[in-house]
Amino acid sequence: MTSETRLAFAHPSERAAATSISQTLDRISVRDHTVEVEIGAFQAERGVTQRICFNVVVEVQPLSGPIDDDVDRILSYDRVTEAIQGALAVERLALLETLADRVAERILAAPQAMRVFVRIEKLDRGPGALGIEIVRARDGAPPAEVTPADTPHPELVFLSNAAIASPLLKNWLDQLHAQKRPLVLCVGASDVPAPQVKHKMAQRRIDLLAIEQNAWVLAARDDRCVVVETRTELDWAMKNGQTSVWAPSKIVLDSVDTPSVQPRDAVALAAWFAATFGAREMLVIGAPLPQNASVPLRAVPADAEIL
Repeated sequence: MTSETRLAFAHPSERAAATSISQTLDRISVRDHTVEVEIGAFQAERGVTQRICFNVVVEVQPLSGPIDDDVDRILSYDRVTEAIQGALAVERLALLETLADRVAERILAAPQAMRVFVRIEKLDRGPGALGIEIVRARDGAPPAEVTPADTPHPELVFLSNAAIASPLLKNWLDQLHAQKRPLVLCVGASDVPAPQVKHKMAQRRIDLLAIEQNAWVLAARDDRCVVVETRTELDWAMKNGQTSVWAPSKIVLDSVDTPSVQPRDAVALAAWFAATFGAREMLVIGAPLPQNASVPLRAVPADAEIL
């Protein structure tokens, strides 16, 4: 076996040493950190957990002056494990590549970190370990930490079917846009019954898709409305003044905090979504309010002239 091939399967610490860009960097490592999560792009990987193993090496700037045995002066191992936990907590992921990139990004946000090696392996998908490894280096200064003030707080509005069909829809949207806040619209399924099956997971998908069909109906009523399905799209839309109509399937199915409410309880599902995106309240037009919502709700009749 050549040294290049051996290094390809060596621990990231050996890879880091062999490809060092500076002899003055120190290294810290976390080996064989194993967690059990739901992850994967295949249908067989949904609804089940599997073990994934992390090996991470971080190259850091050496400290100047005495360490004084002060943990606050170093990049702690906890920063690495917290980066893993934080990346897993955001949403259910399909690809190890996405997970590795997010872990690396979180680690490189630490001011001491200069380069990071992240290897992730699935331990339960075959007779051996299946995985990927990435290397990421800092490009300039560490990114600024995101503060609560930087996070947009959208205006969430649930529209009943009567509200979607109402001649007042344009006026409502005009008034909401005048508030100069990010606007996200939510809907339920149409009044046409969705197919019914006995398989619970299949029925959940059918009911979510029924909501998405109605989202497209709303988008066709007003050109300002754009159907979005991912957190990335929603984040961009909120920061750029786009009115979004939530297509719930991906976020609901990929959530690590899966909502207990069913898609048929569309207002309650929208309230769960509003809470996950930090909405200050949710306006509900033409539908009854659910109980025990985790975000403040405000009801408006479907025939109201003014919000």
